[in-house]
Amino acid sequence: MAKIKPSNTKAVMALAKASLLASFRNPSSIVFGFLFPFVFILVFGFLGNGGNALEVGVLPTSNDDNPIYATLSEIDNIDLVEDLSVSELDEQLLKGQIDAIIDIQYAPSQGGLPIYDLDVQTSSASAQNGALFLSILDGISDKLTLNQLQIAAPVVEVNNTEVEGRQFKTIDFILPGQLGFSLLSSGVFSTAFVFISLKETLVIKRFFATPIKKSNIVMGEGLARLVFATLQASVIILVGKFFFGYTLINGIVTFIFMLALAMLALMVFLGFGFVVSSVAKDESAVPAIANLITLPQFLLAGTFFPIESFPEWLQPISRILPLTYLNEAMRQVAFEGASLIDVKYEILILVIWGVVIYALAVKLFKWE
Repeated sequence: MAKIKPSNTKAVMALAKASLLASFRNPSSIVFGFLFPFVFILVFGFLGNGGNALEVGVLPTSNDDNPIYATLSEIDNIDLVEDLSVSELDEQLLKGQIDAIIDIQYAPSQGGLPIYDLDVQTSSASAQNGALFLSILDGISDKLTLNQLQIAAPVVEVNNTEVEGRQFKTIDFILPGQLGFSLLSSGVFSTAFVFISLKETLVIKRFFATPIKKSNIVMGEGLARLVFATLQASVIILVGKFFFGYTLINGIVTFIFMLALAMLALMVFLGFGFVVSSVAKDESAVPAIANLITLPQFLLAGTFFPIESFPEWLQPISRILPLTYLNEAMRQVAFEGASLIDVKYEILILVIWGVVIYALAVKLFKWE
């Protein structure tokens, strides 16, 4: 009788199907993959773009030795941004990350009164705050003219120019972070629990007695997670787009780029799950070890707040984490219209993490 040669392809597909079904039946996969990120998306989506402080950029060439600048610097709800170049200020104004740009210059006296030319640029991306800032300037001009601040009464000529821009909404920052964290949680927790379960039930040990290779087991698990992650990412992105106005600057092309980044990141995060399943002795040890990997990234990888808002000593730690680079790549692709080539640096860091973590996973892998 002819010996039947086992099909590795069928083995991979069978493992993938079993793992995918297990994911949908596992409450933790649903909670961390869908419900958990949606809670934060809903909260921040309904909060909108709250905040009272006005961010006002000051051109490097602007005169800062005048009563207008002095008055602005004393107003509590105005933050003057002075450490950016002209191009950086222009870029942030277009994105609505700052509300206005000012340039104050001293003009020749007319009729014995000093004249200050005040050029103001505002953006449609932050139209409401821009209008508020202009009204504040009108009040300052009136006060100075009436000599209410006990200084020589100047005449201020305010010239306003509004540029077209895109508003960077809260959801544009929050959604990529929540999507990234849900992928990280799915890759680490689900994979670790599945493999620990297979070990405890001696299923993997039985695989050892069959022609199935280690790589087939990994490929089957990876394929199942990719299908699950594609559905997970698609639902999160589309809900953000149609319910909260999440920006997909180039439509379907941006959507496809984000899915590609999600799949790449998931393959990296699966490696962390394999490591956890190799280190943990039983299922009770998985949450503690997995949280050591996921929690720091959840807090430090720019999920809720920009990394620049962290203390300087903490920022280098944030810059090491793989989730940081996924979040940054997602935001650049979605809001700025970057292509995958434009975020090649972030992709390279993720690939390096993948190589390192899979090398460690192979070294630590055990059949039982």
